[in-house]
Amino acid sequence: MDLLSTLRAAVGADAVLTDPDVTAAYRRDMMPLAPYGEPLAVVLPTSTEQVQAVVRACAEHRTPIVPRGAGSGLSGAANAIDGCVVLALTRMNRILEIDPDNRLAVVEPGVVNLDLRDAVEKHGLFYPPDPSSYDWCTIGGNVSTNAGGLCCVKYGVTTDAILGLEVVLADGELLRTGRRTVKGVAGYDLTKLFIGSEGTLGVVTQATLALRPLPQAPGTTVAAFPSIVAAGAAVSRIVREGIVPSLMEIMDAASIEAVEAHLNTEVGAGRGSAALLICQSDSGREAARRELAAIEQVCADSGADLVHTTFDLAEGRMLLTARRAVLMALEVYGAWMTDDVCVPRTRIAELIAGCELISAEVGLRIAVVGHAGDGNMHPTIVYDPTSADEFARAQRAFDDILALGLSLGGTVTGEHGIGKVKREWLANEIGPVGLRTHRAIKAALDPGNLFNPGSMFSPAPAASSPDAP
Repeated sequence: MDLLSTLRAAVGADAVLTDPDVTAAYRRDMMPLAPYGEPLAVVLPTSTEQVQAVVRACAEHRTPIVPRGAGSGLSGAANAIDGCVVLALTRMNRILEIDPDNRLAVVEPGVVNLDLRDAVEKHGLFYPPDPSSYDWCTIGGNVSTNAGGLCCVKYGVTTDAILGLEVVLADGELLRTGRRTVKGVAGYDLTKLFIGSEGTLGVVTQATLALRPLPQAPGTTVAAFPSIVAAGAAVSRIVREGIVPSLMEIMDAASIEAVEAHLNTEVGAGRGSAALLICQSDSGREAARRELAAIEQVCADSGADLVHTTFDLAEGRMLLTARRAVLMALEVYGAWMTDDVCVPRTRIAELIAGCELISAEVGLRIAVVGHAGDGNMHPTIVYDPTSADEFARAQRAFDDILALGLSLGGTVTGEHGIGKVKREWLANEIGPVGLRTHRAIKAALDPGNLFNPGSMFSPAPAASSPDAP
């Protein structure tokens, strides 16, 4: 039986899509730099057993599999390659269990992040990871890239909220990792091995998630600064003094300008601010007042032009809307590509200043926003998609920003992943021994190189070329 017939028998004819006009929507994620190809088919399973059947069928026919969530990624990790099967897991969208007493949930990979947050909130619980696309990205995609979000400074990233996984391996067998207990160190930490692996080692079909008590309504502080250096100094001192807000975001002048034009309102001290710092505390009214008062003092001492704190939820949401609206605001100037670098928090100002220089060198608008609490910055390059010259300059800026991040002691990705757009940069960052170790793990778990080949790193060089990079 040919592969398509086998797949239709396994999941049903309506769950195997081959019409190019339909499959085109599954070819790529939101990163314009990443290459993509034409899939043989898009398969939409509804159960772990169906995923196992698809994996076994593809292994028999030696057909690559590219797992995919909602397509909100920004690294090309879910991009199709020619002749592959795109395994879209969006129909596996059940919340299987919410256990309030043990503060955990068990979900399938297609569950939307916001839907999970809404469901557990009814039990007085909270799922912390909140990527900017939380209203449509899926838990499976979050696991695949170890996604972060605005609340990372206090609550950590996806890996900090995962207790265990169910993973279909290359031979179709089902591996269960982790446990439901708070503690557990039996054996290798296989759960963390699969988190952030971008579908290159197996297909996640279930996740057991750690939940937290629902936080108190947050207070919000916004501070406007006359220079990036002053804002960076404030961030460093907040961290040094041990203040841990639930959110600490930074916006540069280009971001502020775009958002003010988009929302038709002034943000912070109004037009002309070089940087804006937005902090929240959800520690309860009195504790939040103390935390935000301390942040206010630090910002004032660091030279802020304006510092304002509010406990009005509507006003707090409005201020946070300004941060979340940056990408939409930039669309009026052209298409955009978002970079993702993480630097030591003491070097945030240097990164933003470096991005200003790169912007001037390539002649393109670059706006920087990011998670100041953990140093994860998102410089966003705006360009004309109809101009080959501007696209080439945008690509140059993208690479220059990665080089800048590494030169500041940082990493080329804090939460978006490597995907198909930063493979060479991963090799630069981890070195030949690190790359060899990655390839050894890949070869052990996926000897046929059928799971998302070409994502994260290229295959090992041929044995006849021992000196190849």
